[in-house]
Amino acid sequence: QVQLVESGGGLVQPGGSLRLSCVASGINFNQYHGAWFRQAPGKQREVVASVFTGGRTTYADFVKGRFTISRDNAKNTVYLRMTSLKPEDTAVYYCNVGPYSVGQGTQVTVSS
Repeated sequence: QVQLVESGGGLVQPGGSLRLSCVASGINFNQYHGAWFRQAPGKQREVVASVFTGGRTTYADFVKGRFTISRDNAKNTVYLRMTSLKPEDTAVYYCNVGPYSVGQGTQVTVSS
C-alpha cells in the first residue's frame, strides 16, 4: 500500500521559515522524482518545486530564492525548506512521488 505522509506545516509570521517533510512508503522511492504542490482556498493546485532522481531541482518563479527542495533516499523523504514566507504562501501543501499523490497535505498559514 502506497502512503505519502506530509508534515511540518503550521502558523508562521511573515518572513518566517518552515521545513516540510514527505515520507513515502510502499514504493521504490529511489526511482521516482518528488514534487511539492500547493492549493490555496479558491485557487487551483500549483506546482511549487520538483527534485529528480539525479538531484536536479526546478522551482516555480514565485518561490525561487526562498524555497529549497531536497530528498533523502535513505529515509524515503522529500523536504521543502521554506524561508522568507509571505501571506500569499498560505495554502495546503501536498507532495507527489512519481505518479503517486495520496497524502492529506499539510497546512501552511503565514499571518501576523
